[in-house]
Order: sequence, then structure tokens, then C-alpha cells
Amino acid sequence: FLTGVSLLFRSGYEAASKHFNPADVEVNVAGRSFLVTGANSGIGKATAKEIARRGGTVHLVCRNKERAEVAKGEIVTETGNQNIFVHVVDISNPKEISNFAEKFKNEHKLNVLINNAGCMVNNRELTEDGLEKNFATNTLGMYILTTALLPLLEKEADARVITVSSGGMLVQKLNISDLQSESGTFDGTMVYAQNKRQQVVLTEQWAKAHRNIHFSVMHPGWADTPAVRSSMPDFYQKMKNTLRTEAQGADTVVWLAVSSEATKLPSGLFFQDRQPVPTHLPLASTHSPPEDEEKLMEMLEEFSQKFKSTSPG
Repeated sequence: FLTGVSLLFRSGYEAASKHFNPADVEVNVAGRSFLVTGANSGIGKATAKEIARRGGTVHLVCRNKERAEVAKGEIVTETGNQNIFVHVVDISNPKEISNFAEKFKNEHKLNVLINNAGCMVNNRELTEDGLEKNFATNTLGMYILTTALLPLLEKEADARVITVSSGGMLVQKLNISDLQSESGTFDGTMVYAQNKRQQVVLTEQWAKAHRNIHFSVMHPGWADTPAVRSSMPDFYQKMKNTLRTEAQGADTVVWLAVSSEATKLPSGLFFQDRQPVPTHLPLASTHSPPEDEEKLMEMLEEFSQKFKSTSPG
């Protein structure tokens, strides 16, 4: 496992990239529409920029309008691509996501959804809806956005959904008994890892249910992003000289989003450095019974219905 960990740093990326085929991502995606959540910094912004370079229409979904506009300006200037659009949505707010998705469906087409927004809040915080913040953003928000946009994706040829997860999920077994971390001591890192395990399960479940959309989930490795700096300051200080760049962290997302090679592989897999990798460590007891995985889907659907049916306020 430790050798596995070293692969997640910059040196691991450099070694893996020797085997990449550059032609995989030398593609023109003009006319295709991509939606990237959490797109104003880090891996989200690096991904949006690479897609813009290849001519794609990119929808940046961000929480903060000012930062989103700055990112858009940077992307347009660097790539010369004018088809960059900003949408202000808080992915931890289910009603906001539902309203956004309804409006988006009426106005745009969508070929590729990239679920990149995430958070690691180290103390138990609740959103205005009374939801634990990590769960609301990393799992429920991603679930609501994806399910709302599936009908739009179903209409397109070569539709894809890519979710940015984390190798941290390898230490967690799916736990559906405490989705909002209400019992025991709260450990933000473990809650985040549990959410990331949930994302892997969701991806596998959707891949089974929606055969004409290609689903994948990936681990960007340890990259030097604002999120890592703010949520893991000690780790960052110790490791900053070994971390991947944002572009290296985003490489597999871009590959999954644009290359024809990615969709030759089965839907529902977990990727690292353009390769499918196992979702469980050898001998780890992190496998969960299928009924738990189905139950997770039911519980998330119940949550999302609750927020759909209530009128604002």
C-alpha cells in the first residue's frame, strides 16, 4: 500500500505519464458541451482550461460569482475560447441545485458532466437546511445535480459523467447508518473519505442503470490546490515540494472527458493516471453488501425529493 501512496505524488505522475499516448487528448471537442463544478480554482479550473483549449463549450458552476468571473477571464484570455459560461450555484444547497438544473435543461445541451466540487470541513457544520456540510456537498449535491442532468445527457451521443474522488476512500467501507456523521467523534478527513466512497458506489450504480452514458470516477493524486492548502495545512507544509501541479491532478479528468480511449473501457470504473485501479485495497474489509449500495441510492433519492417538494422558505 505504501508504494501505492508514493504514486500519488508528482514523481508518481511523472513515471506514469511516460506511458501516456499524447494523441489521446489531442482532440478537437468544438460543439460539445461540458459542465464543471467547483471550476474557479484547483483541479476544476485546470480541467476547464484544458477543455476550452480543445474548443469545447464550458459551463463553470461555482459558488462565488467574483472568483468565477476571474477564472472565466483567465480561461478566455489563455485559450481564446469565448464559449465559457458562469453559473453561480452552491453545491451544498439542494434547492439551488434543483432550480439551476431545471433552468439549465431548458437552455443548454450537455455532453459531459464533471463533478469536481467538494469540501473537507474539519468540524461538524450544518448548512441552512440542517445538513452536515461535507455530506451535503460531496455526496448529496453531486447526487442531485447528476440525477437532474441525466435526462439531458441521455439525449446526446457519447455522453459522459466523471466524478473527482480521492484515494482516501480506500480506507472507508460504505456506512449508510450515519450519513450525516451524527454519532461518535467527528473526524473531517474520515467523513470526506466516506463521502468519496459513496461517490464510487454511486458511479457504479449509475453505470448499471444508464447504459448509454459512460460513468467514471477518479483519484487526481495529491495536487497542490487551494483546497489541500486550506483543509490539510499540516500535510501541505510537509509535502508541498512533492505535490503534483493542478494540471497533473486534472490530467486524468481531461483524458476521461475528451479521449475516445476512455470510453473503450467499461463504464463505472475508478481511475488513477489514465488507468483503471481497484476500488478496494487487497485484504481490506471495505466491500459492502449490494443491498447497502441500493439502500444508499434510495436514501439519497428520499433526501432529494424532500428538497424538491418543499417550496422555498
